[in-house]
Amino acid sequence: IQSVARAIETLPENPATMFVAGGGVRNHFIMDELARTLSCKVEPLDVLGASAAMLEAEAFAYLAVRHSKGLPISFPSTTGVPKPTLGGRLVYPD
Repeated sequence: IQSVARAIETLPENPATMFVAGGGVRNHFIMDELARTLSCKVEPLDVLGASAAMLEAEAFAYLAVRHSKGLPISFPSTTGVPKPTLGGRLVYPD
């Protein structure tokens, strides 16, 4: 929650609404703390007609495909890594 708050502080202006996706949407403590901590409205992505759960799954699938093709998923300009990196390893069952 604090990392989200700090990230918002780096924006040129505060958003009017923070739309939340992923499993945290179903966690009442997380949603309540975001609403209490942030200086904007906090809503699940579902209110826009999109699936919060599906967006998280799609994001991880996108990263997995990039990784499987040897394409970086992390960049100096976004995460501060020294060079574009794959991020993690794919592990296959025996």
